[in-house]
Amino acid sequence: LLPWIGALMAARPQVQVFDASGAVTGQVALPTVLTAPIRADVVQFVHTNMNKNRRQAYAVSPLAGHQTSAESWGTGRAVSRIPRVGGGGTHRSGQGAFGNMCRSGRMFAPTKTWRKWHRKINVNQRRFAVCSALAASALPALVFARGHKINNVSEVPLVISDAAVAGIEKTKTAVAALKAVGAYDDVVASKDSKKIRAGKGKLRNRRYVQRRGPLVIFDEAGPVTNAMRNLPGVELCQVSRLNLLQLAPGGHLGRFVIWTESAFKRLDSLYGTYRRGAEEKSGYRLPRAKMANADLGRIINSDEIQSVLRAAEPKDSFRPRRKNPLTNLGFMVKLNPYALSARRQAIKATEKKNTIDKKAAYAKKKAVKARRKDFYAALTAPSGYQQS
Repeated sequence: LLPWIGALMAARPQVQVFDASGAVTGQVALPTVLTAPIRADVVQFVHTNMNKNRRQAYAVSPLAGHQTSAESWGTGRAVSRIPRVGGGGTHRSGQGAFGNMCRSGRMFAPTKTWRKWHRKINVNQRRFAVCSALAASALPALVFARGHKINNVSEVPLVISDAAVAGIEKTKTAVAALKAVGAYDDVVASKDSKKIRAGKGKLRNRRYVQRRGPLVIFDEAGPVTNAMRNLPGVELCQVSRLNLLQLAPGGHLGRFVIWTESAFKRLDSLYGTYRRGAEEKSGYRLPRAKMANADLGRIINSDEIQSVLRAAEPKDSFRPRRKNPLTNLGFMVKLNPYALSARRQAIKATEKKNTIDKKAAYAKKKAVKARRKDFYAALTAPSGYQQS
């Protein structure tokens, strides 16, 4: 036996049992299944596949889109080879038919009723998912996170004595009991959440949607099943018929569960403990957590681990960035110290050349202006030509 399991069994927290007036009447040991590892991935997978098993087959009519006489015109008429309605005297004649791209044609890949609607799920996976959902229902943080109103509930999990349950025969008695233990707030929240569904479902007998309320789990059916069945959002379930679709609606962990005392005590025989297997499930043992303490950060930062680890090396945060010496003069000077002198000489040579070029251009321009001036003077000078 693992040492942490022995310590857990020695701890065995006690859960208070309440009567119909909200007073504490006793205590009962916490069932081991409520400490099972919580695997949201397993719950989501099982819920997704279980939810497919209540689907109703649907398909379009096998004759849809083919209830007309149409034949292709073949090639040579400069139209596509889609089948076309025959006859004349109406707009329908000559129109394309049968194809999924045609008006009044069939759909692509018409749906059939022999689709694979249902899914088989491993028994052990189903049981693992139920155990995880039960364990999540015992954690107030997850119940709060799912949206249940349990601010006035004294303790989670909430257990009501069998004597109090036996006295609940009317709905008003059930309401009074739920108010006494602080669970009626969730019923009111479920009632207030009722609204008209968005979408076509409102036309298909699914007009309203409503949030889930408490789940009442009992051992033996009695008047309480009739007393609570009409409360909005409240569901009832027999402890040996626990259903993941009720324990984790939508695949979301943390359903608010109200236990009867006898159902709460029966969980150990149904699912077993870490010391012995289940009595009512042949060969079944509870799933165990891979880690005794799932707080990995606390383990790594503990003195026992840190004392044997080597000191952390200083992290060199500076990483020199490679630069292009052809475009970066400073980096070129590091590679070639003469590059600075060469750049200066090149600049001086350029400046000298520019000065010479400017002087030559000025002299050339001045000579041109002088030639133009001489030409104009010669052009306007009086001529010695005389007409005889």
